[in-house]
Amino acid sequence: MWTPDEIAQLCYEHYGIRLPKQGKPEPNREWTLLAAVVKIQFPVYQPSDTPDKPVQVIKEVVSMGTGTKCIGQSKMRRSGDILNDSHAEIIARRSFQRYLLYQLQLAATLNKESIFVPGTQRGMWKLRPDLFFVFFSSHTPCGDASIIPMLEFEEQPCCPVSRGQDSSLTFEANGNLKTSENERKCEDPDSPVTKKMRLEPGTSARFFTNGTAHHGKEESGPFAPGVSGSNLTVKRLAAVTCVAPRSATVVDIYRTGAKCVPGEAEDLRKPGAAYHQVGLLRVKPGRGDRTCSMSCSDKMARWNVLGCQGALLMHFLEEPIYLSAVVIGKCPYSQEAMQRALVGRCQNVLALPRGFGVQEPKIQQSGLLFEQSRCAVQAKRADSSSRLVPCGAAISWAAVPEQPLGVTANGFPQGTTKKGIRSLQARSRISKVELFRSFQKLLSSISEDKWPDSLRLQKLDTYQEHKEAASAYQEAWSALRKQAFGSWIRNPPDYHQFK
Repeated sequence: MWTPDEIAQLCYEHYGIRLPKQGKPEPNREWTLLAAVVKIQFPVYQPSDTPDKPVQVIKEVVSMGTGTKCIGQSKMRRSGDILNDSHAEIIARRSFQRYLLYQLQLAATLNKESIFVPGTQRGMWKLRPDLFFVFFSSHTPCGDASIIPMLEFEEQPCCPVSRGQDSSLTFEANGNLKTSENERKCEDPDSPVTKKMRLEPGTSARFFTNGTAHHGKEESGPFAPGVSGSNLTVKRLAAVTCVAPRSATVVDIYRTGAKCVPGEAEDLRKPGAAYHQVGLLRVKPGRGDRTCSMSCSDKMARWNVLGCQGALLMHFLEEPIYLSAVVIGKCPYSQEAMQRALVGRCQNVLALPRGFGVQEPKIQQSGLLFEQSRCAVQAKRADSSSRLVPCGAAISWAAVPEQPLGVTANGFPQGTTKKGIRSLQARSRISKVELFRSFQKLLSSISEDKWPDSLRLQKLDTYQEHKEAASAYQEAWSALRKQAFGSWIRNPPDYHQFK
């Protein structure tokens, strides 16, 4: 079969060999996060004369992403040509959608070997029964999965929160949490406050003395006196992920920088373990400018109900493309938090359309540390006084023959100027508009009489119209929102009217 360490090692090797130097962190100064989708192919049959022999599977990375950034609401564009969310998990998933589009093209128009086989309905396809997909991330997803219990034998992540801090929260007329001056400073990478308060997702203040400009996966209060970056060792990191004694008491939590969505309960922000409320929908924080991007924990939970393929590809698929397993690299980790965030919040969703269901992927952790994670980079430079920052670029890679690689910054291909933003060259291959263009190209290469009914029986024009016409997907999404994710922030329809 396969092990979590095998999945992690495969992804780390792929990152080192197949991804370019451009877009990777600057050595000893920057760090990043990594995510990937791995295809697992099981043998069609197991020889009857060796029933006890371990099943040999073929493992292949089919998509990969790096990144830690997210644009604010004011930078979103109605033309669909910018990446709103460049966290590694989202880049890997969008690259996976590009891979799926290519595989559909192989099956539907080129009659070549593909991961898909014909379905029972006209123009529809389904995944081959010998294939499965595993999702890998070098760190726990931001949001609910990163709210991890901290036990009494671990050092405290931050100083207690004072009552004065609790009472300083104010709300704007529209119900959104009003950003205080101190909070804006915390989200400003150039602010001196940031250097005290911003931490790597899922890590405690005892590990790091330098904050980061903007990642949004973990946040902590001021450091306890005497904490030094030189305290970090791989051995001490291992202690974070060890099995806790049965008698250990939860005294605090690792904190997430993702903010509760308007309309849901707010974090209590009390001292210790009562700082956060768990199970809530959250949005990624921005650099002063609030974002509309839901946390990676929320998005991955949604994938476990709706699939990773999105609405457009459901026109061609009889069943969603689900993840069979999720593997997390070496980092602060809680099995309970992962299970709650990715599965538990949706487990009671009922009345889903045919083919859809609440999935329970196998969730495991690897013992292998990503060499360009913040933990690893900090360990190598423990005596350095220079500031450690997240890499500003994101890399996307998909197992496709044409331009598999892309490097972006601030949502556009790296090097894009303000003057060139509207050009075709200023579009990432995994932006909404480019994925829609690939979808339209696939559609035009198929004879209209072989189109699925959802596309053949009505005239569709815009991106939004094509998404809405995927009726089974929209029915499942509606059920999920009504029963579990009612406060999910959705982009206004006018952001999806491009053609």
